[in-house]
Amino acid sequence: MLAVTGATGFVGQALLDRAVEEGAEVRALARRTQEPRDGLEWIAGDLENKAALRELMRGAEAVIHVAGVVNDAAQFESGNVTGTLNVIEAAKAEGISRFIHVSSLSAREPDLSAYGASKARAEKLVRASGLNWTIIRPPGVYGPRDQDYFEMFRLARWGLMPVPPKEGRASIIHVDDLARLLLAVVPGGEGVSFESFEPDDGRMDGWSHYELARAVGWAMGRRPWVVHLSRKSLERAARVDRRLRGAKARLTHDRVGYMAHPDWVVSHGQRPPGTLWRPLIPTREGLKATAQWYRQNNWL
Repeated sequence: MLAVTGATGFVGQALLDRAVEEGAEVRALARRTQEPRDGLEWIAGDLENKAALRELMRGAEAVIHVAGVVNDAAQFESGNVTGTLNVIEAAKAEGISRFIHVSSLSAREPDLSAYGASKARAEKLVRASGLNWTIIRPPGVYGPRDQDYFEMFRLARWGLMPVPPKEGRASIIHVDDLARLLLAVVPGGEGVSFESFEPDDGRMDGWSHYELARAVGWAMGRRPWVVHLSRKSLERAARVDRRLRGAKARLTHDRVGYMAHPDWVVSHGQRPPGTLWRPLIPTREGLKATAQWYRQNNWL
C-alpha cells in the first residue's frame, strides 16, 4: 500500500497510472471528488487537513509526497514547507518509516527564487525527520497533461519561440520515466535510502534552450524562429503574462529568477544508480508523442 499526495496533479496522475499498472495498492489524497478506480482509494482532504493525512497514511508501507505549490508565491511556505511538515508528522504518527519526497532541481539554487527556497527548506525537514527518506529532484518534466512545456508547443505552432538567454542549458525528463523512478526507490536500501537523486533523460550535458526549442518545433512539424530573451525581457514578459492571465500566468516573476540561470543540468554524480533505473523514453520521441496527445485532447 502506497500513500500518495499530489495525486491529481501532472506528475501525480502519471504516478497513479504507473503504480496501478504495476499492481500496487494506492491510497491518494484529493481536494475534490474523483472517479472510482480499481486499486485506488481516494481520501478527501489536503495538506492542511491533519486528520485526512492520518487516514491517508494508515496501514501504508511507504509515502510518496508529490504535492506542492508551483506558481502561487503566496502559498509556497504553507504548501511546500508546512505541507511537507504535516505529511512527515502524519507518517510518523502512523508508524510509516519509508518516505519518498519529490523536490525540484531549483532547490539546488535556493537564492534564485522563492519557489526554490521553499523546496530547499522542505528538503531540510525531510532530512531531519528521522524517517527512511529518499529525495528526488526532477529537472523540467514534460509529457501528457503538462501545462508548462505546453507553452513551448503552442508557440512552436505559431512559428516563433522566445526562450531564456543563449548561454543557458537544462536537463529534462519525461513524466513516465519520473513515475517509474518514484516506484523504483520505494523499497529503499543501500545506495537509495538517505540519498538525493537528480534524474533526467540521459543526455549528458542537457539541452541548450535553442536545441530544446528546435526539438519541440520538430515534434510539432515546424521549424520555428528561436529568439533568446534577456532577463529584463523575461521580466517584462512576466508582467504581461500576469496582466493577461492573472493568477493563471505561467511565466511568473519568481520563475524568471531561475529561468535566467545558465545551469540547470543535473549533476552527473547525483543521477540514480543505473542498476536501479534508467530513462526509457528518448526525448525527441517523447516530445512528438506529447504533441500528439495535446492535439488529440484539443489543447492545440
